[in-house]
Amino acid sequence: MKNNNPSTRRDFMKSSMVLSSGTLGLSMIPNAILATAFKSDERVNVIGPRDGFAPQVGTLLSMMTWMRGVILMPVMGLTVDQLDYIHDENSNSIGAMLLHLAATERFYQVHTFDGKEWGDFSKQDLDRFDVAMNLGEEARKTIKGNNLEYYLDIMKEVRENTIKEFKKRDDEWLMSVDEEWPWGPTNNYCKWFHVCEHESNHNGQFKYIKSRLPGLK
Repeated sequence: MKNNNPSTRRDFMKSSMVLSSGTLGLSMIPNAILATAFKSDERVNVIGPRDGFAPQVGTLLSMMTWMRGVILMPVMGLTVDQLDYIHDENSNSIGAMLLHLAATERFYQVHTFDGKEWGDFSKQDLDRFDVAMNLGEEARKTIKGNNLEYYLDIMKEVRENTIKEFKKRDDEWLMSVDEEWPWGPTNNYCKWFHVCEHESNHNGQFKYIKSRLPGLK
């Protein structure tokens, strides 16, 4: 049946224009339309919405999940001595950097989920993660002697909390802008994309240090 309702047709045309316009971007597409236009696909190499999450929150999570798999490839099978290896006096060990990634994610959780100012972290979080967050000499002295499972378990624990909290958030939260952030006006999407690209940065260091491990071909 032909739809002669001008309001309905006008709304449909508006939606179609938004979907077809590359210049407007996904941030301009209403959630209901985005969810219909881009179906959830849970396969790891398909970046996009995920079941149980707002469309763009799920897309962000799919990128973070993909990156996590990539950064763990170079470290799988490393021994305690290899995880503790320090290439020179200014280097960080692979083990310390794995814990650093968990620390970074945890502090962004506190900042964006709990609404805390950056640096307003609990004693419990500081005791657990502050050294790893800052790396350097203190980390070289104290973060060692742990097997790979130790680091992976902490990273998994932190990521599971991120996933739990992402489920509670909508795309409006993701796009909300912090006007006072040190980099300049920055939304939650950018902050959490930084958590993702931060892992990419350390992935290069993992590969470099692994290539220098004594006796490893």
